[in-house]
Amino acid sequence: MKILRGTIAGGIAFFLLGWLVYGVLLMDYMTANMNQCANRPMNEMIWWAMIVSCFLSALLLTLFLKWSGAKLFADGLKFGAIFGLLWASSIDLSFWSMTTIYKNFEALVIDVIVATLMMAIVGLVIVLLWGKDKAS
Repeated sequence: MKILRGTIAGGIAFFLLGWLVYGVLLMDYMTANMNQCANRPMNEMIWWAMIVSCFLSALLLTLFLKWSGAKLFADGLKFGAIFGLLWASSIDLSFWSMTTIYKNFEALVIDVIVATLMMAIVGLVIVLLWGKDKAS
C-alpha cells in the first residue's frame, strides 16, 4: 500500500512542482539558456506522456525510499535529494555530452539543483503520506 500511495502522491507532486518550477518560475530562464529547436509548442504537448512520466518518476523514487528504509520526514528529504542529485546529474551530463540542449554549463547546474530540490520535496511528500501503518 505504501508503494501505491507514494506513487500517486509523488506523481501528483511531481506534476504540480514541474508546472510551478519549470512552467512558471524558471520558464524564461530555461527558454533563454536551452536550445529550443526540439521543444514542442505548448499547444502540441503530449500530456498523457508527461503525466505517465511523473508517475513513473514517483514510482522510482518511492521504491528507492522504501528500499532505503526511509521512515522520517528528514529521511524523505535526505534520500530524495540524494536520488535527485544522482539522477539529474546523470541525465543532464549525458545530454551535455551528446546534444546541444544546454547553451551553457550554468543552465545544466541550475537544472541539477532544481531537480535535486524537487526530488527532496517529493521524497518528503511520499514519506509524509505513508503514515504510521506497518503495512507495505
